[in-house]
Order: sequence, then structure tokens, then C-alpha cells
Amino acid sequence: MISTSVAYRLLAKNLDRSLATTASEKSVQTATDYYLKNIGNVKSIDDFLKDTRLFKYAMKAFGLEEMDNAKAYMRKVLTEGVADKSSFANRLNDQRFVQFATAFNFAAGGADATSRIAATTDVVSRYVRQTMEDEAGSDNEGVKLALYFQREAPNITSAYGLLGDAALYKVVQTIFGFPEEMSNADIEQQAKMVTDRLDVADLKDPDKLAKLINRFTVMYDVTENTDSDPILALFDSSSAASSNSLDLIMTLNNLKHGGS
Repeated sequence: MISTSVAYRLLAKNLDRSLATTASEKSVQTATDYYLKNIGNVKSIDDFLKDTRLFKYAMKAFGLEEMDNAKAYMRKVLTEGVADKSSFANRLNDQRFVQFATAFNFAAGGADATSRIAATTDVVSRYVRQTMEDEAGSDNEGVKLALYFQREAPNITSAYGLLGDAALYKVVQTIFGFPEEMSNADIEQQAKMVTDRLDVADLKDPDKLAKLINRFTVMYDVTENTDSDPILALFDSSSAASSNSLDLIMTLNNLKHGGS
């Protein structure tokens, strides 16, 4: 099995190519074509929720696929919007809901909400990225976590943001070896334990972020007992054959997930 570190580097170093490969998969193309063709016809929250195909696409784009049947819940998220700090989305302590309500801002934009870039091409980009991460996670959950951390960690402004996102916290927990029992501590105490080990501002520094992710991928293999085949050293990004290796891996991945 390819190591988490190598698998992540191959995807992240050639991110544009990785995303293009995912976008070209037949199932992704079909879903995206339908979304772009029909989202402009959505003029209200009711319209949005009635078109299950559109709604599920949007939910997956924001990593909320597991809740795509909770339409009453999401109606409340969309109805209250994000302008009021006490709105439902803002009280959930999960940025995915805030991001969703911001993209589909019916509360502020009304019938024009779905004509904006945030609800069209931005959502498509999110969907493709989420799909790529999901597919990577089907082979190695650590790679999915690393890609997610790369994408979302720079948006975090406090330790509470890390604690409130299960995937981000899993990465931090693995990096610093925080025990499972830590989650039973008072939230302020948990936040202090995080900030004692991590300057949250470092997450916005690409070099420091990369070092944290590298440490995570190594530690993930250790803690999850992931075995790597020595022959896969041929796929290391430092190898002269890395470009050809990446082409091979991505071609196989594309075939595996239904690409042409």
C-alpha cells in the first residue's frame, strides 16, 4: 500500500491535474452538467429543496452529503441566512453550514441568489475538489484528511475553529499526539492545549502549513499502522520518474472511478 505521505504529495504537488482528472470522470461531468443547466431556474428555497438532484450536488460540494435528507434542517439554515450572528447557521459551530448559507444566500439575494458565481462555478469547483478528496479517502483516509486540512485550515482563526471541525481536529490530534480523553475536558482547556502547541496564525503560512501536513502524514502511517510497499519508493516525488508515476496513478484512479 502506498504511504500516506507519498500519496498526498503526488496529489497535492499536481493539484490542478488531479482536479482535472476528477472533473473529467463521466459521473462528475454528468452531475455538473445537470447542475449548471438547472441551478439558474431555482428562485426560492422551496425550488432548491424540491430538486433533489441539484440539492444533493450542492450538499456534497460543501461536505454535507451525509445530511442531504435533512431538508427541514437545511431549510432553517437557508431561511435565517448568515447576516445575523445569532442565525441558525452561525450557532452551529460548523463552518460548512455557514459556507453553504453564504453560497446560497436566499436571505439576502432572494430570487437572484443562484445566479451569482458563489452558487454556480464556485460550487462546481467545490464539488470537484470534494469528489477528489472522497476518492482519495476510499483508498487512504489519511490522504483525504491531509487534503481537507490543506484546503480548510488556512480559513481557521482560532483554536475553537479546529475543535469544532472533526476532520481538522483529527489532523491536529494526530500531529501532536493528543489523547482521545482530551475531548472530555472543558472546551477552554482544550483550546489552551491546542494553542500551547500550535500558533493558529501558522496555518495561513504555506510553508508552515506544508510542514504540519507532512508531519501529519508520517504520524498517520505510524498511528494507523499503514504498511507501505518498498517498491512504491519509485513513486516518491523526488524521483526522476515521478511525473510518469503520477500519470500512471491518476490514469488507474480515473479508470477505477468510472472515467473514460
